[in-house]
Amino acid sequence: MTTTEDLFLPEPLPREVKYTVISVDDHVVEPPHMFEGRLPARLQDRAPRIVETPEGHQVWEFEGQTFTQVGMNALAGRRRESVKLEPFRFEQMRPGCFDVHARVKDMDVNGVYASVNFPSMITGFAGRVFFNAEDPELGAACTRAWNDWIHDEWYSAHPDRIIPLGVAFLSDPEQAVAEIHRNAERGFRTVTMPERPHQVGLPNLWERDHWDPIIRACVETDTVLSIHVASSGGHDNPPGSPFLQLGATLFGQLSLTACAEWLWSGYAVEHPEIKIAMSEGGIGWVAMLLDRLDNIIDRSGYGLGWDIRPADVLKRNFWFCTLDDPSTIDTRYRIGVENIMVEVDYPHGDGTWPDTQLEIEKYWGHLPTDELRMICSENAAALFRHPLPAVVLPQ
Repeated sequence: MTTTEDLFLPEPLPREVKYTVISVDDHVVEPPHMFEGRLPARLQDRAPRIVETPEGHQVWEFEGQTFTQVGMNALAGRRRESVKLEPFRFEQMRPGCFDVHARVKDMDVNGVYASVNFPSMITGFAGRVFFNAEDPELGAACTRAWNDWIHDEWYSAHPDRIIPLGVAFLSDPEQAVAEIHRNAERGFRTVTMPERPHQVGLPNLWERDHWDPIIRACVETDTVLSIHVASSGGHDNPPGSPFLQLGATLFGQLSLTACAEWLWSGYAVEHPEIKIAMSEGGIGWVAMLLDRLDNIIDRSGYGLGWDIRPADVLKRNFWFCTLDDPSTIDTRYRIGVENIMVEVDYPHGDGTWPDTQLEIEKYWGHLPTDELRMICSENAAALFRHPLPAVVLPQ
């Protein structure tokens, strides 16, 4: 019989805090009660719910489908040998995955001051499960319920520690706009968007009748567009290839492609104040993209057509985040130190919890202190309009 000791590493001690850290990419694992009492009465019995399988697993059920990987990405604190591509039960996760009070304790252990949290499996990183629901009324109600839970139970309990991120019912521009405004009025700072909308059943970014009102709503409310890697699916793996290994290796490629498409959509030219944050893709590809954008202006002329250079648009309107990037952190001047932020990716398997402080010291310890403050917290605080503590480290 598997015991807790078999699954979890020893409880970590709090790490020494040398850097004020705002993580711009973490995740909440939706708890079993998330949707209870949050949908209209006529829809409540059709809300997503946790069911038990004959094998003793806990899975989400919604519109006749099961979402089996309840905890595949809830790996913080687990022994590596205990991790498999299979569903987990909630008791096989750290409570910080789904309970905000436990999350803040885990943030304290890790020396993380504040955190942005994306959805997980039943919702999809950009709300895909709900905006693709067979019953649009039900999908829209689930979208609102997710946002209400994040506001009521996650953000409101610790507003100084949580930067609220929302989802939108993106298949209906009118409803998406209404939800972006509703969330902004109660303190939400960002909305999650799919990397490549056309890959998840939405119009592509150049179908302006659909996207123009959504983009305008984000600009009007100063809502950051957070674009999470794999929110439109992973790499197109050849048959027989190692799915997990190849997909995880190519996260940067996914972000590069998505970033180029969002750039060339032209929304940042039409709306110079728009803010777009690329989440979890690292920064190793950004300097190369900037070089390429300059190349297609200065050499081939392929990139001509705007009054502003595309590379300047990228540096003005886009932000990037990194777990460490030990080999490419030294490209930060090309990228713009002001455009780089840090992520922990709690509770995912590639996250740096509980040793984010040590990782920063190991890989970025040679950076000037003012740049460390910018990358670790000040850039994120400015982007998401989140207050910093009285003393920002390092001094």
